[in-house]
Amino acid sequence: MSPASTGASTVVGAVSCVPVVDSRMAPGGPGYRRMNFALFLAGVATFALLYSTQALLPLISGEFGVAASEASWTVAAATGGLALFVLPMSALSERFGRRTVMTASLAVAVTVGLLVPFAPSLTALVALRAVQGAALAGLPASATAYLAEEVRPKALVTAIGLFVAGNSVGGMSGRVITGWVAQEWGWRVAVGVIGVIAMACAVAFRLLLPAPRHFKPGSLRPRVLARTVRGHLSNPLLCRLYAIGALFMTVFGGVYTVIGYRLAEAPFSLTQGIVGSIFLVYLVGTVSASTAGRLVGRLGRRGALYLSGATTATGLLMSLAGSLPLILLGLVLITSGFFAGHAVASSAVSKTATQGRAQASALYQSAYYIGSSAGSMLGAVAFHAGGWTGTVTVGLLAVLGVVAITVAGTRAAARLGTTAAA
Repeated sequence: MSPASTGASTVVGAVSCVPVVDSRMAPGGPGYRRMNFALFLAGVATFALLYSTQALLPLISGEFGVAASEASWTVAAATGGLALFVLPMSALSERFGRRTVMTASLAVAVTVGLLVPFAPSLTALVALRAVQGAALAGLPASATAYLAEEVRPKALVTAIGLFVAGNSVGGMSGRVITGWVAQEWGWRVAVGVIGVIAMACAVAFRLLLPAPRHFKPGSLRPRVLARTVRGHLSNPLLCRLYAIGALFMTVFGGVYTVIGYRLAEAPFSLTQGIVGSIFLVYLVGTVSASTAGRLVGRLGRRGALYLSGATTATGLLMSLAGSLPLILLGLVLITSGFFAGHAVASSAVSKTATQGRAQASALYQSAYYIGSSAGSMLGAVAFHAGGWTGTVTVGLLAVLGVVAITVAGTRAAARLGTTAAA
């Protein structure tokens, strides 16, 4: 062998031994904090806008002379619009990019949010809220797909947990702010203030979010989209996760749509500002969502889901008490269990789907917000028929569904393990 050939083989051998560097973002790396903060702000804006009328339902009922079940359409229309449009918006994000779609979605949602205070009737208000929800559909699926592409797998649950934490902060701050503002100036001014806050979050999001480095444009062809969706819906694990997200959100949507009516009535008779402040318990959700990664590390995904379901059920039962402190503690447990379960399930979807992540996340978000709409309507109807006990019953049935699905998943995993061993 000649010296030249020996040298070449040495070089080739040396090159082949060079480890492949993962260029995706990781904690402590460049852009990681900016990315997390940007998506945190996007989560704040999304939930603040999406649920901006929820704490104001008693006031909306009073102005338009309607029952809780009718006023709750201002919430259900927004979440229903998001559920219907999240899949088409995810397809657009596959073609035009996650950051582009998220930016456009926030811009449209904020614009509609500034029009909501001028709605002349309940019908017009519900229509505007449906459009706003449809616009916001570009955020959830695109954000989780962005994270799955740009963040290293070990940091994914934590990163998604921080995005979900932004959801909880947005939901909390929107309801608290609207409660106190509405007490002084009415619900129209309150939702207008939320629109201005969301606009500031949207601008900061666009300035902070790093440009994607690993995005590869996909196809907008309907056949390709349909094939991808069929593939996800034929995956038993993904279907279980979709159902779990929907059921958790059924509990949450029902509880927080109705709680304002319960606390505004005797024997509590709380003012609108204090009712809005009840939503400070969302801070607990911020903590539980952001620590979901450690929870999964200790208990595994199914163990974390069992714990989340048990915590939520305990909170529901505790909220039946006639004591305000016990009701508040029940809300803390419901909120903690919900946000932890949601963070675990949504991150599991991103990990499970190896292709068409935006569509996989979109299907989860669609199921999730269908659960929110169903919870809002069922919770209000149950409250009208049987009081708070009726709303709690709906929630407990949904938690029972979460546990049953998780048990089925545990058995399926055991069967797969036995088959693999054989």
